[in-house]
Amino acid sequence: QVQLVESGGGLVQAGGSLRLSCAASGRTFSSYGMGWFRQAPGKEREFVATISARGGDYRSYADSVKGRFTISRDNTKNTVYLQMNSLKPEDTAVYLCAARYDMPLFTASESYYWGQGTQVTVSS
Repeated sequence: QVQLVESGGGLVQAGGSLRLSCAASGRTFSSYGMGWFRQAPGKEREFVATISARGGDYRSYADSVKGRFTISRDNTKNTVYLQMNSLKPEDTAVYLCAARYDMPLFTASESYYWGQGTQVTVSS
């Protein structure tokens, strides 16, 4: 069982950067693949990035954020990060992290562990 809490969201101008954090409970954090998703008003929740369990050697990104976002994890801190650079207004959304035992996450699923989300707003 994993409990997730996101932080680091806020208001930023286009072209700026934010670093989101997702703190997880439990001593088995390293056994979970982690992912970031986002959801804007009137839109479905969409995949942003994912990282494999343990050392996080495998990473994958949505085409819309490739080259701008970086996902990473620090198992000593039970935390996964999303570094977001060159932010665009279309990145505005609630960002949520999710956990899936032993596998990375590519699609949203109610069966995952989910955080409550953190708001990211990018102004023009």
